Amino acid sequence: MITTSARLLRLLGLLQQRQLWAGCDLADRLEVTERTVRRDIDRLRSLGYPVHAATGTGGGYRLGAGAALPPLMLDDEEAVAVAIGLRAEALGTVAGLGEASLRALTKLERVLPARLRVLVTTLHSATVPLTAATSTVDTDALMTIASACRDSEQLRFDYRSRGGEPTSRRVEPHRLVNTGNRWYLVARDESRADWRTFRVDRITAVLATGRRFTPVDPPDAAAFVAAGLSTSPYRYQARVLLKVDLAAAAELVPPTVGSLAAAEGGTILTTGSDSLDALALHLAFLQCDFQVLDPPELRVHLVELSRRLRRGAAQDGVDARDRDGGEQRRPPYEKPES
Repeated sequence: MITTSARLLRLLGLLQQRQLWAGCDLADRLEVTERTVRRDIDRLRSLGYPVHAATGTGGGYRLGAGAALPPLMLDDEEAVAVAIGLRAEALGTVAGLGEASLRALTKLERVLPARLRVLVTTLHSATVPLTAATSTVDTDALMTIASACRDSEQLRFDYRSRGGEPTSRRVEPHRLVNTGNRWYLVARDESRADWRTFRVDRITAVLATGRRFTPVDPPDAAAFVAAGLSTSPYRYQARVLLKVDLAAAAELVPPTVGSLAAAEGGTILTTGSDSLDALALHLAFLQCDFQVLDPPELRVHLVELSRRLRRGAAQDGVDARDRDGGEQRRPPYEKPES
């Protein structure tokens, strides 16, 4: 005969399988009397699980929504299905779900029986997406990093820098950040005694050292990655005054492109690129008025780009300003400004 604790877990699992159970059906499944079922229901209630009961025709027991999620009892097929879905979503592009899926997958795979873990791994390795990702991240490495972030455990790994140089790093991991097409690790680099951002697809041979640490002044991970992506790696650093308020600017500029700050007359955009053309075209597509504050060469480049665009749009390939001695002729239907 199974113990009371084991029977309570089985009862909780049955209540999660369908919306309503008759007392006699639960008694048959558990091979106990209906009186025992009623006592077990009371035990679940005392543990905080809201089990509702209704009498009469169509009555029975129903597990309601509580203040906290109860432990889910999954059979083999359900566990495999959830693990496969979480693996897919962990590398997906739905905002806010990637890291949560990874945490859930870490918990689930830790308790999966070996036979089910093999099924999940086999299907994952045999499946390829129709569309190629920007970068490929090893799921096992990602799970190791996520676990180390959760447990405040030091990591050691090999890393390939932006220029391709191989290095070995020992870090105190803080958070993973998913930008939609890439994963980044925010961690304190021991050798540099400072916070750094690491692209996870450039990390190999990752190993949890077993050494715990206490985080000291960790940064806002999302803002830290956004600042690094939008400015620090690039040749040109630009500051632009957008002639819209901060809320409107946030709708135009994603955090991976640049950082925003409210200012007199609008919003300051700080961004960067290795190409003046890329900066100029990005500003042109923002659909708002702007003023370039820095660098001076971007202002010069915008003027030259505007001339090329006007020449391209002219029927004879000559800018009207160039043809008329630098003064653009106003169309006859356009009234002069007062």
